Amino acid sequence: MFCFQCEQTSKGTGCTEFATCGKDENSAILQDLLIHATKGIAQYNHRARQLGAQDRQVDRFILEALFATVTNVNFDSERLAETLQQAARVRDTAKRLYQDAAAKAGKSIEELSGAATWTPAEDVPGLVQQGEMVSVLSRRDRFGPDAAGLQELLLYGVKGAAAYADHALILDSEDDEVYAFFSEALWDLAEQAPEVDRLVGLCLKCGEINLKVMELLDAAHTNTYGHPTPTSVRVEPVKGKAIVVSGHDLKDLEELLKQTEGKGINIYTHGEMLPAHGYPGLKKYSHFVGNYGGAWQDQKLEFAKFPGAILMTTNCIQEPNELYQDRIFTCGLVAWPGVKHISNRDFTPVIEAALAAPGFAEDGPDRSITVGFGHNAVLGVADQVIEGVKSGAIKRFFLIGGCDGARTGRDYFTEFAESVPDDCVILTLACGKFRFNKLDFGTIGGIPRLLDLGQCNDAYSAIKIASALADAFKCGVNDLPLSMILSWFEQKAVAILLTLLHLGIKNIRLGPTLPAFVTPNVLNVLVENFNLMPIKSAREDLDAILSGAA
Repeated sequence: MFCFQCEQTSKGTGCTEFATCGKDENSAILQDLLIHATKGIAQYNHRARQLGAQDRQVDRFILEALFATVTNVNFDSERLAETLQQAARVRDTAKRLYQDAAAKAGKSIEELSGAATWTPAEDVPGLVQQGEMVSVLSRRDRFGPDAAGLQELLLYGVKGAAAYADHALILDSEDDEVYAFFSEALWDLAEQAPEVDRLVGLCLKCGEINLKVMELLDAAHTNTYGHPTPTSVRVEPVKGKAIVVSGHDLKDLEELLKQTEGKGINIYTHGEMLPAHGYPGLKKYSHFVGNYGGAWQDQKLEFAKFPGAILMTTNCIQEPNELYQDRIFTCGLVAWPGVKHISNRDFTPVIEAALAAPGFAEDGPDRSITVGFGHNAVLGVADQVIEGVKSGAIKRFFLIGGCDGARTGRDYFTEFAESVPDDCVILTLACGKFRFNKLDFGTIGGIPRLLDLGQCNDAYSAIKIASALADAFKCGVNDLPLSMILSWFEQKAVAILLTLLHLGIKNIRLGPTLPAFVTPNVLNVLVENFNLMPIKSAREDLDAILSGAA
């Protein structure tokens, strides 16, 4: 195996025997094969779309296949093998779609090769053998590290955008332009000789498409659950039976809240589910009592101490330990070998496990944090914010957040936040906020100095806020007193970075390390065009920003 798609990759170069995330060799290789198979589907689907033909089931399979290969989603080789068999059937559907469209248009039918002609082996060992032939190493040997690295940058951006698009799809929100781009990008990766300029262009287009996806998801969330409002969230336990929900999927949470009403079970969020407390359509449930724990990477210690059932809704699962193996459940695309999987949102097994568990014996201390500062809430006090800037009360905004992980060096973000001067406002989002979101930063003119904008996909809120401030001050976003200090971990963070680059945002500081698939030559392109900067020390970076040195 070889995998370097996340920031935690072994030695900063690539996992080769056992993945840092917990993937074994078989599941890693089967994920590579699933991407190969999905490229084959896209070869036909892209051509069919060019001829005006489409099949929504084909589009949706591509979406889910991409998401299934994102870090910390599907670790189950047997389920991956089933998906690969399905991929061959979907490929045949896409092939017929293209052939029928070509015949109707009077076009000659192309005989395709490569991924389009793949036939799955009958069992897992055979599939693994096939997967070994289509890894990134084979492409790197063929095209060189720069071209292959740019291909991976595009692929990982597409994976991240697909994850957000899947969240939107679950709430019945989708867009044909998004589906079309996924097939176009995968077709390019399958058939086109890698050229730097074209791949850079496709990466920026991926950022553009991801912006559309995040807008779709934002609308899906707010149309379904209302706009988030500033909400105090309890971060200590409440006496009684308990279920904790982790991941990102608000629909899963909503269904669980409905199914547990009146059953004497308290529901807690964990990790990226924390922002759910800000939505009126979710916080209306009286048994939705608070948040438990912090970021995803701490779950092994935190879940072991949790006296109830655990539901993993999207990516972020780690290998469960024996202390909670029998009371953790997955749903959606998430899977771990031996962990019970919930289909069709029937959470009866989760509820039964919670009722069988002891629950919390007593209330914890009365401690809370505030969430719910989405773009609607922040822009609702825009006049105060603008006046604060004009009066000099607010000197600068810092966006500090992103995808968190366990690698050493991430204390940088805590140190940076703690060092931000008292006359500056901190915007934060995603699981990176858990490094500092329980600290008291006080207020400026009644406005909290720490504004939690939400999940990683709520980067759309940050973009809307920045754009509104730029309009108010009649300047570009890059001219605002705004600095972005971003952590990255997996492919959704890659998609967001590409969106920021598409928007022309410059001077982004990124860490704790740069992606292993970004070679020095590719990095130079990003530095020259966007002044993308690897983080240094918190003090050094903060001093540079405050001194006006970018």
